[in-house]
Amino acid sequence: MNVMAGIIDHRILLNYRIDPDCLRALLPAPLRPKLVNGRGIGGICQVSLSKMRPRGAPALIGTRSNNAAHRIAVLYGEDEGVFIPRRDTDSRLNQFAGGRVFPGQYQRSRFQVNIQDDQYAVAVTDRKGRKVMSIDATVSQSVSDGSVFSSTSEGSAFFQAGNMGWSPGKEAFTLDAIELWTHEWRMEPLAVHSEFSSYFSNHDLFPPGTVEFDSGFIMRGLEHEWRAHDGVECVCA
Repeated sequence: MNVMAGIIDHRILLNYRIDPDCLRALLPAPLRPKLVNGRGIGGICQVSLSKMRPRGAPALIGTRSNNAAHRIAVLYGEDEGVFIPRRDTDSRLNQFAGGRVFPGQYQRSRFQVNIQDDQYAVAVTDRKGRKVMSIDATVSQSVSDGSVFSSTSEGSAFFQAGNMGWSPGKEAFTLDAIELWTHEWRMEPLAVHSEFSSYFSNHDLFPPGTVEFDSGFIMRGLEHEWRAHDGVECVCA
C-alpha cells in the first residue's frame, strides 16, 4: 500500500445541502448519495499540508502544498466516503504524481491563503484566471444556523465516517480510491462570511433552488496519512 504522511496545517470543509436527485444524476454507479434529513451533502475540502513524504521517511525531506477537492458525500455498498469530481493543487509534484504513483488527478491552480489568528480567507483560481472557489470564515463556537448538523459533534461524526475518497481514474470505467487517516480527530465550526464554488453554482448541474449553503468546519495541526487503495469499477452517470 502506498502511504504518504505529513501534517494538516488546516483543512477547511465548506458544505452545501443539495437535492438528492441532482446528485444521483451526477454520481457514477454504484455510488449513491449519503443523506442527512433527506438532503445530500456536497462541498469543498481545502487542505494545506506540510512535511509530506512517504511514510517512514524523515520529515526534513517533506514538501508543502495547498489543495482543494470538490466532494459529494456518498455510500458505496456499506462503506461511506466522498466522490471527488475535481481536484486542484498548487504543487507541480502533486499534479505529476496524481494518477501515476498515487490516486487522484489534479488541476494546477493558483491559491491565495491568508490566515490571521482564527480568520481564514482562501481563493482558488484556475490557469485562465477563473475563480474555482473562495471562502472567508472565522473559527466559531457553534454550527451555522439552519445547518443539517445540529452540533459540532454530529458534523464531526458524519465527516469522520466518510474518510474514503473515490475519483475518476485515468482508465475508463474506474474510480481511484484513497483513504484519509489521522492520529487524532479534532473539528471546529466556522462562521462563514462569504463563500463561492464554481462547481456547485453551475446551474446546468444544479438548477436554482437545488443547492444551499449549509456549514463550515475546520481541522488544524493534525498528523495524518493518505493511504492508496485499489480502484473500483464504475458506470458513468
